[in-house]
Amino acid sequence: MELMGVEPDRLHFSWISSAESTKFVNVVKEVTEKVKAIGPNNHFIKDTAKVA
Repeated sequence: MELMGVEPDRLHFSWISSAESTKFVNVVKEVTEKVKAIGPNNHFIKDTAKVA
C-alpha cells in the first residue's frame, strides 16, 4: 500500500463476527481516531487548477 501512497495506519483489517457488534464499534472508533490523528493524505490531494 505504501507504494500506492497509502500509509499503513490508514488501512486496517480485522476479523469480526456479526455477533460481535461491540468489537465492531470499538475497532471503528480506534481506526477513525488513528486516521484523524494522521491527518489528510497529501498524496491524493490535487493541486489547484491553473487557468491561463
